[in-house]
Amino acid sequence: MTGPLVGIDWLEERLGAPGLVVFDASVGAHRGADHRIPGARPFDLDGALSDHDAAAPHTMPSAAAFTEAMRELGVDDTATVVVYDGVGIYSSARAWWMLRAMGFDRAAVLDGGLPAWTAAGLPVEATGPAYEGPRGSFTARPRPGSLVDGATVEAALTDPAVAVLDARTRERFAGTAPEPRPGLRGGHMPGAVNLPFGDLQDPAGRMRPAAELRDAFAAAAGARERLVLSCGSGVTACVLALGADLAGYGDLAVYDGSWSEWGVPSALPVVTGP
Repeated sequence: MTGPLVGIDWLEERLGAPGLVVFDASVGAHRGADHRIPGARPFDLDGALSDHDAAAPHTMPSAAAFTEAMRELGVDDTATVVVYDGVGIYSSARAWWMLRAMGFDRAAVLDGGLPAWTAAGLPVEATGPAYEGPRGSFTARPRPGSLVDGATVEAALTDPAVAVLDARTRERFAGTAPEPRPGLRGGHMPGAVNLPFGDLQDPAGRMRPAAELRDAFAAAAGARERLVLSCGSGVTACVLALGADLAGYGDLAVYDGSWSEWGVPSALPVVTGP
């Protein structure tokens, strides 16, 4: 594996190889689809792979809970992991970033996801029961700073060396469209810059070439090389993390609570407009 993104040809050639684990990290309406890439296991962000005791959805579980979940899914420390989702590149990037935040670098996102796989006429199978194979040996080794809290983001907003980028749509960022989660304020953090995650993808749902990604991040972040990434609930911020990684950025953090935390009525500042 040469980077955080692999194509369908790469996966087709290796599907079923020893040590390769394929995860379906679909959420929402795509979760539990009736078909999957053969042998794919569920990386359930709406279920066990989020901390449901936290106030914000899709919060990262503890290192111990993540270790146990990966072992139950048969992941070894020496495994190679490919993650996809049913949209293209949406929630798969969140699974990739979680693995990376827990010290696991042998993971990649499938470019174009399940839509690209099926459009190419590649085989699928009926989605079966939950994974029932042998336990793995995975051990989480958390990387401090990969996932950050609201206090860290608040400080970053006034740090001239840091760019806080928001992956939500332009309308949600401006506060002209309602938030999908009830009770949240509209708008954005003062000093944040909008970079909708869809801008990093082509019409087929694949990531744009590295040169185009570099241009997009340079336009949003200027000369700043540390990026803090936010979105609605910490999912599509990870698409920005994937794009930034492909563009050559190395100093990255994802705001785990994202707007689901910041947008709750509180003393945290919110502004509207572009």
